Amino acid sequence: MIWINALVQGLLLGGIYALAAAGLALVFGVMRIINMAHGEVIVLSAFLTQMVTGALGINPMLAAVLILPLMAALGYGLQRGLINRAVRSDPLPALIMTFGLSIIAQNVLVTLFSADSRRLDVGPLATASLRLMPGISVGVLPLAMFAVAVAALVMLHTLFYRTGAGRAFRATAIDADIARTMGLDTDHVYGLVTAIAFALAALAGIFLGIYSSFDPFIGPSRLIFAFEVIVIGGMGSIYGALAGGMILGVSQALGAQINPQLQQLAGHLVFLAVILLRPQGLFARNRS
Repeated sequence: MIWINALVQGLLLGGIYALAAAGLALVFGVMRIINMAHGEVIVLSAFLTQMVTGALGINPMLAAVLILPLMAALGYGLQRGLINRAVRSDPLPALIMTFGLSIIAQNVLVTLFSADSRRLDVGPLATASLRLMPGISVGVLPLAMFAVAVAALVMLHTLFYRTGAGRAFRATAIDADIARTMGLDTDHVYGLVTAIAFALAALAGIFLGIYSSFDPFIGPSRLIFAFEVIVIGGMGSIYGALAGGMILGVSQALGAQINPQLQQLAGHLVFLAVILLRPQGLFARNRS
């Protein structure tokens, strides 16, 4: 029963990992750049949520109603005002720019909030649980966060493949120059994509801030987890990201069950195994 319980907890954690990876995958899929500051976006969202909950006295889950639009606006503004200048056929300028933003964000965060580790407080909801069967219980909060993560990914998939905005995203991803000649404002498209990515990262940041502690320097590890998820699941597959997140979450949970020090190592080993055996990812979309 202990192992089954660890498996269930790993699956629920995997939903949050998938949510953290979705924005990174979306930006890469449309703009062909890797946002090296993605982890800092996640951490910044957690800090802002703590500020809002402290100032207004509300639950972090409710604070998401304020944080998500704020982070989406920040993403759109950064993309239109700064990152668009580096989006070109060569991915190196954007990589260097976002890496610089990552360093700046870390220093700003430690200046404003200190280097102390902290965690988002959700009150009694943190200990509420549902008993599935003898020996196996599921926390109400992790279950709710998993459900919200899956719903967000379904909405993203629907947006991308069933709406006019999604067609604009896909057209720009295939060939931005042709998309511009057809009348698309690709700068606006890039801004919308980044806004959605920041909102997804913000939601993941709130959930991860509830699930575990955070500090100004934890962003790079969040970025690594997100990168591992999209590589395991396969680039270009939203539901592959969900599967990759659950695989990473389960591997970490089972590794921690063997030895707490193996938690992160187990996830990295699964990532390396996928790179060696199926480098395109387990659920990569067929582009033929």
